[in-house]
Amino acid sequence: MTTLTITAKGQITLKKELLQHLALHPGDKVEVTPAPGGRLTLAPQRRARTGRIEDAIGVLHRPGQKPLSIEEMNEVIARGWAGELDL
Repeated sequence: MTTLTITAKGQITLKKELLQHLALHPGDKVEVTPAPGGRLTLAPQRRARTGRIEDAIGVLHRPGQKPLSIEEMNEVIARGWAGELDL
């Protein structure tokens, strides 16, 4: 269990291990739903898929993360197929 502190502004910050567990990155959104017993559920917000090309714009962008070159992508792909990556 992780304990979070509420700031004077009424905000909380999720710790790194919680963000990793939810596969969340800067700029992602979460959905918070009230649950019985004074609890909340928190889940990553998933975009609705409409089949339009516009839905794919920006899905690979991660703010603060350097884009990979084609060569770097090919290296990661090769390592993944070789079983060298823990995905």
